[in-house]
Amino acid sequence: MCGICCVVTLCSQLAIHDFLNEDILCHLRRRGPDSSQQLIKAVSDLSYECLFSGHVLRLRGLVTPQPLEDAKNNVFLWNGEIFNGVHVGDLENDTEVMFHHLASCSSEMDILSLLSSIRGPWSFIYYEAPRHSLWFGRDYFGRRSLLWQFSNEADNAFCLTSVSGYSKPGNQWQEVPASGIFKIDLKACATTKSLSLTLFPWMYSCTEKSVEETFINVIDQVSKDLPNHITLMVNKSKLWLRAPVIPLNKTVSETSGDCPDSNSSNINRVVSVETLQDFLAEEHKKTLACQFIDVLNEAVKRRVLCLFRAQDQVTRDIPSMSHTRAHVAVLFSGGIDSMVIAALADKHVPLEEPIDLLNVAFMMKEQAKHKGTTKRPTSHEVQLDLLCPQESCQDLDANTGAHLSCFDVPDRVTGRAGLKELEAINPSRTWNFVEINVTLEELKEMRKQRINYLIYPLDTVLDDSIGCAIWFASRGEGFISNQGELKPYKSPAKVVLTGIGADEQLAGYSRHRVCFRKDGLEGLNKELEMELGRISSRNLGRDDRIIGDHGKEARFPFLDEDVVSFLNSLPVSEKADLTLPRGIGEKLILRLAAKQLGLTASTVLPKRAVQFGSRIAKLESNSEKASDTCSRLKLLSVEEL
Repeated sequence: MCGICCVVTLCSQLAIHDFLNEDILCHLRRRGPDSSQQLIKAVSDLSYECLFSGHVLRLRGLVTPQPLEDAKNNVFLWNGEIFNGVHVGDLENDTEVMFHHLASCSSEMDILSLLSSIRGPWSFIYYEAPRHSLWFGRDYFGRRSLLWQFSNEADNAFCLTSVSGYSKPGNQWQEVPASGIFKIDLKACATTKSLSLTLFPWMYSCTEKSVEETFINVIDQVSKDLPNHITLMVNKSKLWLRAPVIPLNKTVSETSGDCPDSNSSNINRVVSVETLQDFLAEEHKKTLACQFIDVLNEAVKRRVLCLFRAQDQVTRDIPSMSHTRAHVAVLFSGGIDSMVIAALADKHVPLEEPIDLLNVAFMMKEQAKHKGTTKRPTSHEVQLDLLCPQESCQDLDANTGAHLSCFDVPDRVTGRAGLKELEAINPSRTWNFVEINVTLEELKEMRKQRINYLIYPLDTVLDDSIGCAIWFASRGEGFISNQGELKPYKSPAKVVLTGIGADEQLAGYSRHRVCFRKDGLEGLNKELEMELGRISSRNLGRDDRIIGDHGKEARFPFLDEDVVSFLNSLPVSEKADLTLPRGIGEKLILRLAAKQLGLTASTVLPKRAVQFGSRIAKLESNSEKASDTCSRLKLLSVEEL
């Protein structure tokens, strides 16, 4: 995983460093702490200049400083993982392998064919020196962040970067659309003193009609967000990239049910693990569940084994724990998505290696009021209070009479229960359940200091809640239980597995039930197709920036190309049954797979979004809507500093 950046000026009078702020470099270095370097390519006779900046996090093979340059003066920046499609040996570095293949391409078609073949998340910047071409883009799902910013028309400069920073008023950063791959002819642009982009879109098929429609739709969609002085063109040869997944199966059979009203007995069924067992008694459903397990298992396997493991790294601060440090962590709520990922990771992570389960909780507002306001606690007192919450930070459960910590949020409760299920499946594994507790004061401080830059250019209340929760969770600083006693712990894992993509494909959100009640399965199909189509701009760039800020890499098993193709091949009625109640109907195929894997109570937990499960949504303002612009995410411009 890397932080990559490229600045291009088309005017020799401009200083290229004026367009690359030090704060951007600081953010990039946090993503790639193992190597940082820069390279400037100045083409004086054409009056353009390029600055390339690469910041590397070593995850496989030898440390390979970026940017890479070859004898032809080609330059390459790569932020990605090749899991399939192009062979990468166990001891090889995928950046070098990819650069070698790119440099061997002799035409646009060759480059597009190569990029179409890769399986895994990526963003890249490639300077093809002999043709004065700059190529860049993101993978089909947009699993790696890439932003762009264009100067005003007079300056004729632009910047590409994994993460942004302060900017001049009027120069807005935007995410590079994951609609396709872009190419800039720097020679032509330098000559005309104007900037134009050529787009090569992702497509499923190549009929003349579909090609024409796709080009028109994609050009219109991307153009509307570009500054007026930037031209976006279709490539003259009408070349395109082959989508790495198959199209969504929109088949709706007459027997698959239409709406809950037509089957009221289903919606009133008792939700229980036994219900899933009854479904698995049907041979067809059991077969589908097993096929899903097989393809998801391979996706998880690729993501936990494509990783450098040093033999001499041990956990010395807690000697009674496993002697090997964790290399893999899971964003863990105890819900069905994270439970299945953890259970499958257990099959492939070496047994002597712990797996870190990262569980985040924000201090509950009601108990926080009991703390009193006359004296602000010191940082030491807060740390002790997080470790051993005092009586003043506890409440009495009316039903059980037991004391509840102010961090016993829903995800903490289900997380602990999920830990017991995993320990039952494999008691020989060291499962580090990392309790990450966040106070309102720390939330405000870290949002202002770091998180707002990572969420940007997204800016809604929902982005704030999810972004902050993921940032604290993936940082991995909390407490783990060691022989019954809580000890401070910071997860050393560089790979963080997340369950994003499951809800979008398997009708996991409450809005999917609303859509189903209104428009039946046909409407649900359209909604699911839209969900996956917008996941790059809605979630993945943000989550990559958030997790990458800790020098860690986000990996998304549910968005593995083989997993998506398998799920796309099934009619929606095989993946979910929204005539059934919550806890069963949504993500039904995943629940059946979980039961088949040996999981128990977690298989019937209803969907609970992280902003509610962690209680961050209740911490600051109860009157906001998720889609509102979040005033707390305001970024300062250079002039305001």
